[in-house]
Amino acid sequence: MPNANSAVASPQDAARDLPRLAQRARARLLAMHFKAGVGHIGGNLSALDALLCLHHAALGADDAFILSKGHAAGALYASLWSCGQLTDAQLDTFHADGTRLAAHPAGGWHEAIPFSTGSLGHGLGLASGLAFGRRLRRQPGRVHCLMSDGECEEGSVWEALMFAGHHRLSNLTVMVDRNGLQGFGATGEVASLEPIPDKLVGFGFDVEEVDGHDFGAMTAAFSRSSDRPRMILLRTVKGRGVSFMEGRMEWHYLPLSPEQFALALAEVEAR
Repeated sequence: MPNANSAVASPQDAARDLPRLAQRARARLLAMHFKAGVGHIGGNLSALDALLCLHHAALGADDAFILSKGHAAGALYASLWSCGQLTDAQLDTFHADGTRLAAHPAGGWHEAIPFSTGSLGHGLGLASGLAFGRRLRRQPGRVHCLMSDGECEEGSVWEALMFAGHHRLSNLTVMVDRNGLQGFGATGEVASLEPIPDKLVGFGFDVEEVDGHDFGAMTAAFSRSSDRPRMILLRTVKGRGVSFMEGRMEWHYLPLSPEQFALALAEVEAR
């Protein structure tokens, strides 16, 4: 798709300069959320680096992506903006009346958003079904899905893991944003899933754990293939890039005040 926003670097330039791109995308995400007056900023910031890396250095023309942690829609929209698939004018409608850029992704209106998501625990089932269907039809490309760690407490996730592992869906890559926090506290305190790598291996997944803010490590991990479904556990920080948000549960919910927005924007732009 041609670059729809001349202010954004081309995908080729962005792939060579993901850290600079991430700085600009963080600033744009903060501005978008501040204008809309909505929260969920912490989980958006923890997932943004992975989504940027995926869209600029991993996704091919035949690939599909499903954002299972739908409350990180802002990070998805900022990533699509960064590669020219959404414009500034479209981002300005985020969460507004009549918008297509809803608080959780609404499927079908954009080729990069195949399904409506955000009822947590459903995205992996959709991704597994899509991967299975593509294999039956002998269609090329991979299906990628990003989940949250708190979401992994849902029973439907484990049903989908069983399905994907049983069918050895080698065209499926799942990423988990492991920022360690969910709506009511730390994931390890609410319903610990540890040792999650061992459990995933038991379901037949090829499991890898990487720093979810290290673009080199993520690019390498996203490029690897296997004869089994892939699971990439991303170690991330909730609120990444804004010091007063990092590792704080309240930024799962809070919107930004004018003073906080100015402080956060200045900090991001100074990096």
